[in-house]
Amino acid sequence: MASALTRRSVCAAVSCIARTSSARVTLIPLRSGSAISAHRAISAWSKVSLGPPDAILGITEAYKADKFEEKINLGVGAYRDDAGKPFVLPSVKEAELRLLNQILDKEYAGITGVPAFTKLAALLAYSPSSKVIQEDRVVITQSISGTGALRIGGEFLAKWYPYGKTIYLPMPTWANHGAVFRDSGMEVKSYRYYDKSTISLDLDGMLEDIEAAPENSIILLHACAHNPTGVDPTPEQWRKISEIVKKRDHFVFFDMAYQGFASGDADKDAYALRYFVEQGHQLALSQSFAKNMGLYGERVGSFSLVVDSAEEKKRVDSQLKIIVRPMYSNPPIHGARIAAEILGDQELYKRWLVEVKGMADRIIKMRHLLKQHLEELGSTRDWSHITSQIGMFCYTGLTPEQVDTLRTDYSVYMTRDGRVSVAGITSKNVKRLAESIHAVTK
Repeated sequence: MASALTRRSVCAAVSCIARTSSARVTLIPLRSGSAISAHRAISAWSKVSLGPPDAILGITEAYKADKFEEKINLGVGAYRDDAGKPFVLPSVKEAELRLLNQILDKEYAGITGVPAFTKLAALLAYSPSSKVIQEDRVVITQSISGTGALRIGGEFLAKWYPYGKTIYLPMPTWANHGAVFRDSGMEVKSYRYYDKSTISLDLDGMLEDIEAAPENSIILLHACAHNPTGVDPTPEQWRKISEIVKKRDHFVFFDMAYQGFASGDADKDAYALRYFVEQGHQLALSQSFAKNMGLYGERVGSFSLVVDSAEEKKRVDSQLKIIVRPMYSNPPIHGARIAAEILGDQELYKRWLVEVKGMADRIIKMRHLLKQHLEELGSTRDWSHITSQIGMFCYTGLTPEQVDTLRTDYSVYMTRDGRVSVAGITSKNVKRLAESIHAVTK
């Protein structure tokens, strides 16, 4: 019961004992923060404010709480098979079995990761025939998927890019881009990219803004399958973008999260990156293997920089290690070993190419079916953008109010900007989805 006593009552009790006992008693002052103090200390976290919920996770939670059996979740940016289930690629399963049979150790990777993986990741992105590969002018480090690659890149540019810390992002862009670069110490600005009125690329606005940016600015470009719009420049448009970037001496940071998964052709999806390299741009690249290998939870990615010489590569590599070391010391090995096993084995690599094309083809098929059903229902709207866009995401052109109605009246869940994850569409639910969209867009 001592803990319930006040400081005054304890002192009184001790004094009483001292008067009635021949033993010598020494009074020890009680600290104000002790368990028997009358005054509780204010929590160190009492001023922490409640942060806003994550938009995508909020959609998922609402979807889970919905009791309707035919509910549809189009918010999650992860591939699903035609049964709506998570999909593990057969090539990934085979690679894991091979690794298991090798009985490998679980020692730390180096600061820049598993060497076999980083070498093969660079070859996949830039191509073995690339001049910068042949001349050994690519510095690369393994990262915690694409997000980690962006963060490493942001930290490096904030510290070493000699012309400022401002990066220009397309409007709109992946929801996490701004936070990643701001937390890296960079200033974030934007350039026009998407035209809501035409549901297509605003090329003129994009070129105008990139040209108007101060010389030597950093420009982030999505290499393929732009997230969230699914709107990509054509090869001809990429050439125009390259011309303006070169004219203004800008530095390009490519984010390539969907190589192979966008069109089903890994070389086609790397066109923009490889063209810019051919044109002599010194650039940075973020790679992710979450989507194209389904290694979401393994967090496999890489960050790379094109440099001028072997000597420069050595210096830049040393600074990347200095950035990574206090951030997470070194990356996980299991997912990187899986990716390396696939990319480094000719038979397994060919199987993976077929599988990733199969995933891309299913996405493309769902786009065509959705458009077809909308037209068959008699919709008078132009839905051609559904099939002209590419990759996992589609900007439908739906208003926030229409999205709200889809959610409350039809149990169809998507972000309020009208973006849908096409991976959530299946042969079973595509017709009901079309009927729901038609109902709110009449």
